[in-house]
Amino acid sequence: MGNTRRPWASAAAPLALALLAATGCTSTPGPRAEPSAAPATSGAPATSVARVCARPAAGPAKAPAGAVTVDPAVVGDLAEKTRSSPPNTTFWLRPGTHRLAPDRYAQVVPKEGNRYLGAPGAVLDGRKTNQYAFGGTARDVTIRHLTVQGFVAPQNEGVVNHDSADGWVIEHATIQNNSGAGLMAGARQRVRASCLRGNGQYGLNAYKAGGPIRDLVVEGNEIVANNTDGWERRKPGCGCTGGVKFWAVDGADVRGNWVHDNRGPGLWADTNNTDFRIEDNVLEANDGAALIYETSYNAVIRKNTIRRNNWVEGRAKADRGDSFPFATIYLSESGGEPRVRARTDKIEIYQNVLENNWSGITLWENADRFCNSPANTSSGACTLLVKSTDRCAQPGIATAPLHADCRWKTQRVDIHSNRFVLDTSVVGCTVKCGRMAVLANYGTYPDWSPYKGEPVAEAITHKQQNRWHDNVYVGPWSFVAHDPSRELDFGQWRGAPYRQDAGSTFQPRAGG
Repeated sequence: MGNTRRPWASAAAPLALALLAATGCTSTPGPRAEPSAAPATSGAPATSVARVCARPAAGPAKAPAGAVTVDPAVVGDLAEKTRSSPPNTTFWLRPGTHRLAPDRYAQVVPKEGNRYLGAPGAVLDGRKTNQYAFGGTARDVTIRHLTVQGFVAPQNEGVVNHDSADGWVIEHATIQNNSGAGLMAGARQRVRASCLRGNGQYGLNAYKAGGPIRDLVVEGNEIVANNTDGWERRKPGCGCTGGVKFWAVDGADVRGNWVHDNRGPGLWADTNNTDFRIEDNVLEANDGAALIYETSYNAVIRKNTIRRNNWVEGRAKADRGDSFPFATIYLSESGGEPRVRARTDKIEIYQNVLENNWSGITLWENADRFCNSPANTSSGACTLLVKSTDRCAQPGIATAPLHADCRWKTQRVDIHSNRFVLDTSVVGCTVKCGRMAVLANYGTYPDWSPYKGEPVAEAITHKQQNRWHDNVYVGPWSFVAHDPSRELDFGQWRGAPYRQDAGSTFQPRAGG
């Protein structure tokens, strides 16, 4: 966790290509106010917005039959009654502010099958003293209708389900204004209709030591304004921010969420995730990309409304003269792999509406990033095709099968039936904010790398079945292929040797 992320190259490897010209973009806008409603988008999928934070569902006003009642006037009452009650107990928290003992490690440690129900107005407050709200390894715990706030988990740790226990259900909860991650995840976890708001690092950190996490559902939540502690500024390049971060998740359904105004990416799947379905979400106004899918496999990304993302981070990099096409959907060393079991054997991106984001979709592969390379920022990780990282070394890595299997590849990506709209007067730029890209760097590092030179750039561009087709483009879009120096117009993109976007339409002036 917390690995450095630099999309162009490792710090140890100098850039192989010179930067292009300056961007001509307007200055960085001031802070945004949280939107009270999601504006309409022409041509958007029929996606409803999960306005959970403004209108949380009320919990039971009376204790359910057989429930243990928890008194907010008694400090530590929730933790003590949990200790003294058997597994499968239901706890009803009265209205009011509940507190734990004034010790940093004081927390509730549920027993298997426990259920925690908040009455209207029930709040569990860490008072900036307690690190964790709910921890331990008990399975099948349920938390409903409860606000959890004011806890101070350290970086990369979480407040609710701190130990990533399996089978937890979090529904109609508000987890807000905590340090670290508001919520961790375990296998078979369900996070539904909850407000994950204003947490210091992530709303949800789907990480489990020794992973993977299997069968995760994140549905109908509002995930807003997370990373209040600005971790990318505190630790530049840490790759440790956003609305939700997924690590080694095998099977995830992420649907019907409103992911907006996060200080970093909206959704970020990083390192050996597979079998994702990301659908029917509204992803908007995140400072960084709406979605990053990195060193991962096999996903369906469909029927999402994606608008006004990447204005802050994309603009900042362009203003510095960085030629890399930082995009709103960014696939980095990720693709379809039939040998990795999933509901699909490719990455398919279709029937999405992308409107007035900073750029569109970038498919990227770092030639220097592979198992056992010092340029691999996912330290110690290898692909799902090679069990032992040590095998990815000379002389074996230079020949089949390791030459292919030691790399995370951006391959078998099918991008079709999407609508891409760009009005530069809305985004506030003139150039470098409306690009699609498929590219790699020239391999330079380490000395024993078998991927030096142009082979990776040639492969991602021409040989790995990455395909755009049957899309609609409105506005002044341009296209980048092979490397950042090859910026193309629509005719060049469709012509030889790239032959992309067959069946697509292009209206260059209609978007502003």
